[in-house]
Amino acid sequence: MRVILAGGGTGGHLFPGLAVAREFQQRDAMTEILFVGTHQGIETRVLPREGFALETIPVRGLKGRGLRGLFDALYGVPAGLLRSFAIIREFRPDVIIGLGGYASGPFLLAGKLKGIRCAIMEQNLRPGFTNKVLARFVDRVFTAYRESVNYFPGAKLLETGNPIRWRKLPQVEKSEKFTLLIFGGSAGAHRINLAAIDAMKRLTDLASGLRIIHQTGGADFVSIKEAYATLPFESEVTPFIDKMDEAYARADLVLCRAGATTVAELTAFGKAAILVPYPYAIYDHQNWNARALEDRGAAELILDRVLNGETLAARIRSYFSDRGRIDRMGSLARAMGRPEAAARIVDECYALGR
Repeated sequence: MRVILAGGGTGGHLFPGLAVAREFQQRDAMTEILFVGTHQGIETRVLPREGFALETIPVRGLKGRGLRGLFDALYGVPAGLLRSFAIIREFRPDVIIGLGGYASGPFLLAGKLKGIRCAIMEQNLRPGFTNKVLARFVDRVFTAYRESVNYFPGAKLLETGNPIRWRKLPQVEKSEKFTLLIFGGSAGAHRINLAAIDAMKRLTDLASGLRIIHQTGGADFVSIKEAYATLPFESEVTPFIDKMDEAYARADLVLCRAGATTVAELTAFGKAAILVPYPYAIYDHQNWNARALEDRGAAELILDRVLNGETLAARIRSYFSDRGRIDRMGSLARAMGRPEAAARIVDECYALGR
């Protein structure tokens, strides 16, 4: 089996693709896998470390770039298609899977023009423009939410869930203290960072029983670490958490954004969460992702515009005092989880390849 996974740009697109790639390898070590992305995406940093080959195509997004940016992006479309045709001709894939992101659109278009079986993975409840267009041409659409049926052709749709990086959490030594995990994606979230520090200043009476793991991102790391140094909490502050599965395993409550991959991990592992959707995501993806959990009682949503230290401190204090609610939210989150998502997608890709 020869498989191309096209797209990326952010961890939310790339990490589900990595989960699918590893599932292919586990099924058959002879599977040949190639990722296709762009020079600007996170894939250029992550994939060499993960041991996967990467080819890039010259393509940029069209949305929100201004007139000059729009012309530059449109100018790159023919070059992106030509490069896509060359990669397909050389690699000869049996199946192409679109992950979302700028590289996904032109590469899947090239794949269909060459008669290759193609599928797309939609990680969010409400799809973006590219996937809505591609859905008309590809052979399968893999979705994370059943509500996505309203946006795609039903005959091609398969609700698989969103693939995650780990099959299960590792066994770790948990602290006796209530552990709060805070992160805002790989780059951090300035609003969450500031609100968390303000909240901690209001929660010093809980210091003997509250432990913090805080991923700040690179930009805020020094200032946030210095702020924790003035507070009485046991804290672990880092710009980036390499072993995120261990952090999840230690956490009793998670405070984070609501990217599709994060939501998939929270549900797969049954973690109670306070979700603060990133307000500038295209098509408001994160808000819809968070509401899907809140509607089922699996998480609490706080909008970014109303997030502040006072509100956040009150919510943390509430959960600290009611561990039963934590357990109930975790159970409801786990009921939404799809740890078998990668396996289902690979099964379907084998069927497409045949």
